[in-house]
Amino acid sequence: MRPVAALVRADVARALEEDLGAIDLTAQLLPAWADGAATIITREAAVFCGRDWAEAAFRALDPDARLHWHVDDGALMQAGQLICEVSAKVRAIVSAERSALNFLQTLSATATAARRYSDAVQGTGTRILDTRKTLPGLRTAQKYAVACGGAQNHRAGLFDAVLIKENHIRAAGSIAAAIAAARRIAPGRMVEIEVESLAEFDQALAAGPDRIMLDELSTDDMRTAVQRNGGQVELEISGGVELARLAELAAIGVDYISVGAITKHIRAVDLSLRMA
Repeated sequence: MRPVAALVRADVARALEEDLGAIDLTAQLLPAWADGAATIITREAAVFCGRDWAEAAFRALDPDARLHWHVDDGALMQAGQLICEVSAKVRAIVSAERSALNFLQTLSATATAARRYSDAVQGTGTRILDTRKTLPGLRTAQKYAVACGGAQNHRAGLFDAVLIKENHIRAAGSIAAAIAAARRIAPGRMVEIEVESLAEFDQALAAGPDRIMLDELSTDDMRTAVQRNGGQVELEISGGVELARLAELAAIGVDYISVGAITKHIRAVDLSLRMA
């Protein structure tokens, strides 16, 4: 599913305002009437993502800009591959370049990380989830990139699901009271609770949430939790998850493993734009 156009335009408008301010001084060296052409290539293998954001960046400065893409979101790129050919006013190309590439390199990095983690649990029945640990202002964009990489989205924000943590439990008085209150306040919404021990797990299971998050329990305790659960509610592992441990964690038999690293521990993909 393609991202919502209005959200893409809003992301791009913020990026261009941040970069251009009132005027691109260096672009004034180029004639306003001149047409130009450029190519975008990747210097490394990665999963591509961000096409709509790049298109919006160029077309915000030249509505007649034409982009011919050689890959689509979710496709695997190889080093040296031609990604896109751009035809537009030359000033628009140089002024939009940085914002367009920033979106492409960041979202491709997110999609690449998501693919790496999701591939590590392929065939196990366990699915990789993202978290809310996204770059400020790019929540929707990065969650789209996660999906392009083959992982799944956790809640979009604090508004679409309930996730009860330690401080919520303390304020409510108990695990059971917190879950009961969540059901009253947000009927029909998913209610998840985070537990840090088997004792808390047993209390949570008895209270009937939709999902229980096992936060940094030992491997043995997580196995015990899966056995005690017997498929009653969904189980999610979170906290300190490393790529090297994914096969071990998935073998425990949980439904989900949530990983903040796929949106916050990313390295931008090396892309380049060159004028023809």
